[in-house]
Amino acid sequence: MPKSTPSSTDSLALENQFCFALYSASLAMTKAYKPFLDKLGLTYPQYLVMLVLWQQDDILVKTIGEQLFLDSGTLTPLLKRLEASALIQRVRDEADERQVRITLTREGRALKKKAQGIPEQIVCASGQSASELSSLRNRLASLRKDLANMQC
Repeated sequence: MPKSTPSSTDSLALENQFCFALYSASLAMTKAYKPFLDKLGLTYPQYLVMLVLWQQDDILVKTIGEQLFLDSGTLTPLLKRLEASALIQRVRDEADERQVRITLTREGRALKKKAQGIPEQIVCASGQSASELSSLRNRLASLRKDLANMQC
């Protein structure tokens, strides 16, 4: 059977899907981070958690989830692995024991210094300028917001 080439007007052709372009770019970005994160002993989702904690230490799991758009069912296993790696500590909140606070350990704080060069290396790997990536990040954040408030 001969292969058919989808036309540029085929609304269901894979190459015409914005969602696939976004998805495959996300996979490529995660792959680009992998060698840098392997040196730190982190997965990409763990790195995102560490970015949040390097910006603000001693915060609730709920706050981390809100910043990363993750639910506690996804976040809890990540946090347990980070704790097993001695990068964070999970403790019950004194004011509300139903809440769990996350704090960086000395090792977790020290890891920040080792991660300092990663953003610059990713800019280089992307082949884009820092300003182009910043503009794209802003446009994607706007898209995420619009999709969260879907009006159709």
